[in-house]
Amino acid sequence: MSSAAVSYARENQKRFLDELKDLLRIPSVSTAEEHKDDIRKAAEMVANDLKRIGFEHVETISTQGHPLVYADWLHASGKPTALCYAHYDVQPAEPLDEWKSPPFVDKDAYPLKGEEAQAASKNWTEPSERNNNIYARGAVDDKGQLWMQLKAFESLFKGGNGKLPINGRVLIEGEEEVGGESIEEFVKKNAASGKLKADFALVTDTELFAPDLPTLCVGLRGLLYTEIQAQGAKSDLHSGVYGGAAPNPLFALVEIISKLKDADGKILIPGFYDDVQKPTDDELKAWEHLPFNEEDYRKAEVGSSVLTGEPGYSVLYRTWARPTLEVHGIPGGFVAPGAKTVIPARASAKVSMRLVPKQDPDDILKKYTEFVKKVTPKGIQINIKVHSKGPACVVNTDNKFARASVEAMHEIFGKDTVYIRSGGSIPIVTQFEEDLKIPSIMMGMGLPDDNLHAPNEKFHIPNFYRGIESIIRFFQILGQ
Repeated sequence: MSSAAVSYARENQKRFLDELKDLLRIPSVSTAEEHKDDIRKAAEMVANDLKRIGFEHVETISTQGHPLVYADWLHASGKPTALCYAHYDVQPAEPLDEWKSPPFVDKDAYPLKGEEAQAASKNWTEPSERNNNIYARGAVDDKGQLWMQLKAFESLFKGGNGKLPINGRVLIEGEEEVGGESIEEFVKKNAASGKLKADFALVTDTELFAPDLPTLCVGLRGLLYTEIQAQGAKSDLHSGVYGGAAPNPLFALVEIISKLKDADGKILIPGFYDDVQKPTDDELKAWEHLPFNEEDYRKAEVGSSVLTGEPGYSVLYRTWARPTLEVHGIPGGFVAPGAKTVIPARASAKVSMRLVPKQDPDDILKKYTEFVKKVTPKGIQINIKVHSKGPACVVNTDNKFARASVEAMHEIFGKDTVYIRSGGSIPIVTQFEEDLKIPSIMMGMGLPDDNLHAPNEKFHIPNFYRGIESIIRFFQILGQ
């Protein structure tokens, strides 16, 4: 396997990595209002690079939320058209004192706490390279994989006399970590206009099943993310004076949450499992042959004393094809150092459900809401806020685009590709299928231990380079 584009990519690896570091230094945290300018700065950096490498009609599109970036190059007559998706926004970096190196470049904006962290910070270079990995918030989710796409396109343009082997549209968002409402509206609005007309979508926001093992993700769980808001008294109350008479919303949330799921992990909402679709027998057999060691997974990835979940299902089955319910945080009351004897007036619990094929998010929300209100203790007023929701999907791989991606990864990795599902959610994949009628090819290059959404997020640098080359060959194969 040799081509001018691949040669260009290999000759420019160091520059590509340095450019990625520049993008990683921008704290584009989409959920934080104070980072709104950083979000726009990241969008502008992406747009400017698309212009520089050869794309046309590059736009930074304002929305009610964060900007979208669109670009295209459509001069490969008779060749297929790719719609290339990624996101430039990132999760918050907290807890900051658990990072061994800074999540972003600005240590003043993101100061670490604790004597050990402060001492280590004197030797920081940012973002940090250790053990052939690059560490920063967004390294793998999704800035590293976004930049992987752009550098593949640059290599194709430079190695192809300013041309791509197929047609390409690029659509990059800044709200994936907060629900993706703006891109959803944009895709719906432009589905009929032809602005997003394509034959398939390329999505680089997934992972390899194991190191050095080429992987095509074919399924994603859906998501229903809610916040249960509980109100008791009209204001915070002295627990000595009013304890025993005033309702406590924190206790109410504990009661409610305890009734949502049993000790074995079974969700107790009536009708929750009614529409769950099982994986096919062939898919289950294929999962059994994947190189997976449950004990290694427990120690290296989870880091707990035991694994939990519904009995009777394997770990891969539970994390890929069973619905779940998790609690992410319970803000309320007094949480600062020291003591304050207060009965809080308000508290909330952030609760999400991962959904599987055939579960309708609106139906699950209705059942969940009814059940929560039914088990709410007296004296408590409940409101349920929905942060995001979207269905699960399983994509069809019986098409030339999937076959070309498998061939490309085989060339780069020298191994056969495995097919997996992911427990995570990428809502836009379902929308591409429903509104644009196109399949998604999910060629992610992350690793299971890359610490997505956690401290010390990383991207294995060889996977960054292999991802660039895999996309190059993918496009070249489709253009033949």
